[in-house]
Amino acid sequence: MEALPDSDALFEGAPCALLLTDASGLILRANATACHWFGHEEAALAGKRRMAELLPVGARLFFHTHCLPLLQVQGSVAEIQVDLRNLDGERLPVLVNIVRRQQGDASFDQWALFKVADRRAYERELLSARKTAEAALEARRAADIQLQALNAQLSMADRRKDEFLATLSHELRNPLAPMRSALDVLKLTSENGLDGRLLLAVDRQLRHLTRLVDDLMEISRITQGRMQLRRAPVELGAVVRGAAQDMAATMEAAHHTLRLSLTQAPVVVDGDATRLSQVVLNLLANAAKYTPDGGLVELKLAREAGQAAITVRDSGIGIPPEALGTVFDMFSQLEPALERSRGGLGIGLALVRSIVELHGGGIRADSAGPGQGSTFTVLLPLALDDARVDEAPADQRRLAPARILVVDDNADAADMLAMALELFGCEARVAHTAAAALETAASFGPEVALLDIGLPDMTGYDLARRLRGTPGGQGMTLIAATGWGQDRDRQQAFEAGFDHHLTKPIDVERLRELLAGEP
Repeated sequence: MEALPDSDALFEGAPCALLLTDASGLILRANATACHWFGHEEAALAGKRRMAELLPVGARLFFHTHCLPLLQVQGSVAEIQVDLRNLDGERLPVLVNIVRRQQGDASFDQWALFKVADRRAYERELLSARKTAEAALEARRAADIQLQALNAQLSMADRRKDEFLATLSHELRNPLAPMRSALDVLKLTSENGLDGRLLLAVDRQLRHLTRLVDDLMEISRITQGRMQLRRAPVELGAVVRGAAQDMAATMEAAHHTLRLSLTQAPVVVDGDATRLSQVVLNLLANAAKYTPDGGLVELKLAREAGQAAITVRDSGIGIPPEALGTVFDMFSQLEPALERSRGGLGIGLALVRSIVELHGGGIRADSAGPGQGSTFTVLLPLALDDARVDEAPADQRRLAPARILVVDDNADAADMLAMALELFGCEARVAHTAAAALETAASFGPEVALLDIGLPDMTGYDLARRLRGTPGGQGMTLIAATGWGQDRDRQQAFEAGFDHHLTKPIDVERLRELLAGEP
């Protein structure tokens, strides 16, 4: 029987004696060590001698009495010790291992003979190696435990970071709310005696600050996997025009030329209009920030290869080739923050990419290099039915007079919002606690109630439930007006009985739409 070709070298060069015999003990093959120990060439052993003839008389008896029965029953003999003599007559104590193999109908025995001293050294090395392996395994387990602890700490730190961002956004929105409402009142009041340029400057900076706070909240949602899209057919032309209008004051302040180019055919996608507006606004804000004063910013909407394509191109500082792959990473900045004149959080483009990908689209950045401007292209799948989205003309969006209760423990926020509502033609009342709100509601009979959530005597959720139980409460429109704007906060508001959820600072145009009954 021949050994496998790839095992020939191992068989021949083994430091122990290896022999292969048939079931009767006839030697079929022996390696060089076996031939040396027994003093025969392989030609004199293979097919001519039986293994028992090479063993001492006592070993032969032991083999026939004990080994053969074991080989027939279990197929192996773990170990026997015999004494042999080499060519020089030197006594060789050896340990013999025998394994029976079956090939077809024939049985073969594999013999391995080790010198006792070599075997003991081998066992010592094996024991040492085993101890080393066990020590390495124990060290690995300790390292794994330490790694798990570090991962737990990192996860906790990440959760605390997300909670901090959410809390920070909420706390920043509280002072922004009265500022926004006060500015809206000033803009709606024709006889305020203020220079219109002052109002525009404050409005521009307040919108910028609001967008930064919104970005913080959105990033918190995305990193926690909690951002949800409210999909509907969206005509991107309206979204692009609205974003351009919102950024007009910013562009004008930087003396930029904003060039708008829209395809005449409707471009409809299945998406969230608010999120898509964020995408365009962030891209325009990014172009304005990285373009020196007096630059050119182009905003284009077109169809490309069956997709909607929104392109923002600027004549700004450009992007180095090595930075093109990282501009969409979180907190990525083209320059050190202290060297930029207009600053930023480094999360705008990361937010844009996340929103675009949630819509099943993609975004790419292109630039010829520093000083050569940049181009950002958003590709979105078109709606399957390419439905047209009709918008009601602005003059049809009229607000019917209504009795509105504003509840907020921040007196400035409540008073400014009530003043803005009165300019819309509404009759407004203000309460700063839940108890006062219930008392006012009983006498005033509001049709709409805007409730802050963090009231001093009970939560806005509990107040909403109490109002629902009052006479006329079932028909009252309840709007949550709060700085908490994550999806779980919206869900909690709806479960408490609110009809709508608005985050501070309140967008008066959005509020006007809700009061006018628009979705």
